[in-house]
Amino acid sequence: MPRPRLTDDQRALLAWGRRHLRDLPWRATRDPWHVLVAEVMLQQTQVDRVVPRWTEFCDRWPTPADFAAAPAADVLTAWQGMGYPRRALNLHRAAQQVVDLHGGALPADLDALLALPGVGPYTARAVLAFAFEADAAVVDTNVGRVLARRAGERLTPRAAQQAADDWLPAGRAWLWNQTVLDLGATVCRPVPACSTCPVADGCAWRGGSGVDPADGSAAVSRKQGRFDGSLRQARGAVMAALADGAVQVGALDLPGGHAADDVVASLAADGLVHTTGRGRSRTVHLGPSPG
Repeated sequence: MPRPRLTDDQRALLAWGRRHLRDLPWRATRDPWHVLVAEVMLQQTQVDRVVPRWTEFCDRWPTPADFAAAPAADVLTAWQGMGYPRRALNLHRAAQQVVDLHGGALPADLDALLALPGVGPYTARAVLAFAFEADAAVVDTNVGRVLARRAGERLTPRAAQQAADDWLPAGRAWLWNQTVLDLGATVCRPVPACSTCPVADGCAWRGGSGVDPADGSAAVSRKQGRFDGSLRQARGAVMAALADGAVQVGALDLPGGHAADDVVASLAADGLVHTTGRGRSRTVHLGPSPG
């Protein structure tokens, strides 16, 4: 069956993508596991930091079975410097579920992917589009910004996904999604470069005055609070200290005046650390409790 005829803006955007798509290593693979690793890493970490770490991870743990068999402490150690280590544990649990329920191969089914730990609507659709080249439209913060501005209004999650689905040209999901992602990342940025946008003529906002419709729209990330002195910084300091081995709670000197007991407790609640012993002499270990 022939592909449906492209609209003018679809044709213009795909042509722009063929010329300007960023050269990223995970774009050279259709391995579902490698695609999932990339997407999880990219959720809250900048691209330039992900590139070398993704290569290291895929070389060390080339399949879900390899990763599922690794101790959680090794996974968390390898994740150091990437931030938000709960992503690493969720990826580890997802690999175990893939092995247990899917014979070690990621499923090419939206509901089955959404059932994996840490896999949300964007990540599931990204695996479908980028590994299986299925007609699935992705909506992350960059795409959400493009969609809201194009519509000229804030979008609910359902409306944003519907807009993405409606705009997707059938049979071209891989290139289309990569292109819209890069359009949002390099052109339709928080401060947009509308003069260089290949689909500016179809944009309802087009850098117009007044409130940016992307502000508060579905999927569009909001500015994070101050990092220095935050609980995030203190949690990161504990995780970094554990990279070289277990430490005593009383030996932890954390930024921001955060109490070591409280920070360790928050990490333990997320399954990122566990403790042995009692009182200030308690020892903190990387990873969930083996029991």
